[in-house]
Amino acid sequence: MKILITGICGFAGSHLATALAERLENAQIIGIDNLLRPGSETNRQKLAAAGVQFMHGDLRMRSDVDALPECDWVIDAAAHPSVLAGVDGRSSSRQLGEHNLNGTINILEYCRARNAGLVLLSTSRVYSIAHLSALPVTERDDAFTLDSGRPWPSGVSLSGVDESFSVCQPVSLYGATKLCSEIMALEYGHMFQFPVWVNRCGNLAGAGQFGTAEQGIFSYWIHAHAARSRLRYIGFGGQGHQVRDAFHPVDLAELVRLQMQRDPTADPIFNAGGGARNSMSINQLTRWCDSRFGKHEPETDSQSRRFDIPWMVMDSNRANAELGWTPGRSLECILDEIALHAMEHPEWAALCGAA
Repeated sequence: MKILITGICGFAGSHLATALAERLENAQIIGIDNLLRPGSETNRQKLAAAGVQFMHGDLRMRSDVDALPECDWVIDAAAHPSVLAGVDGRSSSRQLGEHNLNGTINILEYCRARNAGLVLLSTSRVYSIAHLSALPVTERDDAFTLDSGRPWPSGVSLSGVDESFSVCQPVSLYGATKLCSEIMALEYGHMFQFPVWVNRCGNLAGAGQFGTAEQGIFSYWIHAHAARSRLRYIGFGGQGHQVRDAFHPVDLAELVRLQMQRDPTADPIFNAGGGARNSMSINQLTRWCDSRFGKHEPETDSQSRRFDIPWMVMDSNRANAELGWTPGRSLECILDEIALHAMEHPEWAALCGAA
């Protein structure tokens, strides 16, 4: 089996490549990356050691995509990954569209021409910000939780947000590009008869992630805490009660392996995340860091921001029921891995542009 991974030098792409190389016998893995993300160059040596072929190119350029060799499957892990992409002053809205939409179209044309299957990595950010912001929550043990005394919208439970939750706008420019990519991928697959899977990923986390405050919050927070850098609780009263879950990209690789070895289901869109057992608030993460590195108190900033949400836990029960997948690594294991990396690489935040 030949597998093409886009964005292969990113955190998700590089882990998918090495994990699948271990799990799939006789698999040949090829990757393309434009090396635009700060720090991505550091993964080339790891990929080479795993026998992964690297090609430098940009998915926005049709000629770069046309030059790629034929493969059986494409795993699309390339994107501007931040909810603030296009409005953060570091990238424009046009650049976001070129990367996340034009790049997707070029990959879909590749799949059409070569009859290759596609696994599209999407995001939890396709879910409605307005609906997530309106979730009835209450504070317990320094963390938000769903308030059992008020009605909950469809598609949410204590297990998290499932695939039926609203995707009504607004979802951010970033979320909109990924939702459009999902729609186009499914239409291309149906029209040109190649298999398509869509994984709406929650927070991926682990050692070596290029974490920033807007993307990769677990890695960013641990590295910043260890370095005694400035940390802030932003919005929702400035207490850090916002909750997120996390899962490891090696567990994502197992989900992708399962998908590539079977025909897509009637509805090939799946949530992938750590779930309730792998979730915690930013305040709880600070306390965890305090116990590991010594006390370091974040500043309080109660000012709300447009894209912030109080509680986001991914319900992956459907992936478990239909595909037999569940994340294997605990949150404690993931945090330990990141903390060890932070101690061994104190320069990491500056390397990946988060300092």
